[in-house]
Parts: sequence; C-alpha cells; structure tokens
Amino acid sequence: MASDFDIVVIGAGQAGLSAGYHLRRLGLVPERDFRIVDHAPGPGGAWQFRWPSLTLTTVNRVHDLPGMSFAETLAPGSETAPAATAVPHYYELYEKRFDLRVQRQISVRVVCDRTADGQSCAGRGEVLHVETEGAGTLRTRGLINGTGTWERPFVPRYPGADTFTGRQLHTRDYRTAEEFAGEHVVVVGGGISAVQLLDEISRVTSTTWVTRSEPVFRTEPFAPEDGRAAVAMVEDRVRRGLPPGSVVSVTGLPLDERLRAARDRGVLRRQPMFERIERDGVRWADGTFQPADVILWATGFRSSLDHLAPLRLRGPGGGITMTGRLATQVAVDPRIHLIGYGPSASTIGANRAGRAAAAELTGHLGISRDRR
Repeated sequence: MASDFDIVVIGAGQAGLSAGYHLRRLGLVPERDFRIVDHAPGPGGAWQFRWPSLTLTTVNRVHDLPGMSFAETLAPGSETAPAATAVPHYYELYEKRFDLRVQRQISVRVVCDRTADGQSCAGRGEVLHVETEGAGTLRTRGLINGTGTWERPFVPRYPGADTFTGRQLHTRDYRTAEEFAGEHVVVVGGGISAVQLLDEISRVTSTTWVTRSEPVFRTEPFAPEDGRAAVAMVEDRVRRGLPPGSVVSVTGLPLDERLRAARDRGVLRRQPMFERIERDGVRWADGTFQPADVILWATGFRSSLDHLAPLRLRGPGGGITMTGRLATQVAVDPRIHLIGYGPSASTIGANRAGRAAAAELTGHLGISRDRR
C-alpha cells in the first residue's frame, strides 16, 4: 500500500520541532517526505496555554531548540515577560527559520493499521493510517509522536469529590491568584508547579498545602549528575515496560529565594493527604476538618497517547516497553517513536530524543541520509 509520507510527526512542541529539525538535517523535505501536524491554533506547544504569572524569571528554564538559541529572540529587559508569549514567539521564529511547515489545528483522532478492505484496525501492515480532523487520513511508513502530556491533566479520585460545593480546578485551568481572594484554597500536590502556585495564592488569601508524601527540598545546586541519575531511573522503567513516572519526582524541589520567603511566611507547612472531600471542605482520617472554597489539584499530567490505543502498544506492566539509544523506539513496533515520553519528558530530554528518533527511524525505514 502506498504512503503519503515517509514520516508523520504528531505535535509541534519542543520534541516535535526538534525531530523536524533533525529530519531536515538528514535531508528529508517537509510536505514531501514528512509532515508535522499540531492541534493548537498557533506555535508554542503547551507553553502558549500557561498561566500569565509564569514569567521567564519564575519558569525553571527554557532550553534552546537545536540550531537556534532562545536568547537571540529576546528583547532587552524581557526577563519579566510571560512565558506564554515569549516561548511561542521563539517557536514561531524557529519554525520559519528551518522551514518546518507545521500544519495546524489538525487533531489526530486515531492511528492504526488498516486491513486490506480498509474497514478495521488489525495486524502489522507496512503503512500506518493517521486519521485526523482537518487533514483527512495521512498514510505514513513511520511515526514520531510528540504529543506530550498537557491534554491529559490528572486528578485523583477521592471519596466525596462530587459533593463538594466549591470549585475544583487543575493546574492546567489556573490563571491568576487574584481570582481566589477571600477564599480558602487547598493546594494538592508536591511538584514544582504546586509550590509555585501555593506561593502566589498565599499572597492574596489563606491556603492549606496537602501532599501524598513528605516533600524533599534541595538546598544545594542541582548538578548535571543529579539530572542524569533521575533520567536513568525513568529510562530503566520504560525499558522494562512500566509506566514512566516523573523525572521531577526524583529530583526534589529547589529551595530558591521565593520559596525561602514562603517558608518564612509559614506557607510551606505541609499536611498529609486528606481521607475524603465533604460538601464544604476536606477531612483527614483523624477527624480533622478544613473548610475550603477551592481545591486546586496540582497533581500533574499523564502521557497523551489515547490515539495510539488501536496499535496495542501497552504491555502487561501497564506501560509501553521502549528501546533504542535513548528509549524512544517502541519495542513491539519499531515504526513508532515516542518523544517527550518517559526519560525525554523534560525539555532538554525532548531535544535529544528528537535527534535520536529522527536518526533511528530513518535508519529503520531505509531512508537515504543524502536526499539533498
């Protein structure tokens, strides 16, 4: 069966753009040999949806995409610019410089192998069918999936959640702290986003911080070997077919100047996880009750991979067994690479994964490295 493209890249965030750059470096031509599709209306990946108070001074770091630095796109004094505008601007300039020709507002509904009659997903054919809203069905020999996690916010289930009369929202829905003025906010989560939002909200109203486990704060600088060790732990899990977990979960929370100030204000007094949610608050197993108007779930995200379900990539361990140099290649179907998954979930990891996926997939498909 003929294909429309050698490779389709799903997602134009950090990982997808990195893959596109390296495909071009290998001699492939956009819209002839490969196509990048993205569901969002404009450049920027998940950055374009971040809350306004997340500025370039408060974000952990914006890692450079390959071949073009972020700094060269910034105007003097832009350190306080919202990340939701500065990073998409960088991505837009990047796409133009390397002529990546991203096709936008194209949502991928499902990816599968079609039977000969085209009626059902089955088997392992030579051509993958990427069914979309906005571009019809794209037939491809290989797939690089960079859909990330932003579309799948995770909220754990707790008894009584449906009885709560206040507001429940996820980090993904957060806009400004001022909207909570005069209300008591329970912030649930032990990650970097949780403590950043806890700090912001506590400046305008009362808060309670709840985490499943005791937070670990880092007072010493985060060394490169610490990052490598964290990534290695996640990589080991995905190579064994287990759910990846989070890179951040094993690195600890950096106790920077802002968090030191929050600690001194008494904001970082963590409570263990409550047992249930009631109509007007949360209750712990010992009977302690905290009235609340808002529950903010800063509980992270899950990989957005539902569109790949017909390919039956998951194993008995609940994860997808990965292989390849940087664990981007799906073991049961080497035509598919997942970038921004597992050890490549960080922005710097996504860069390296884009390069590895481009090289390994073109090699697997037997694509010449000299198409120029």
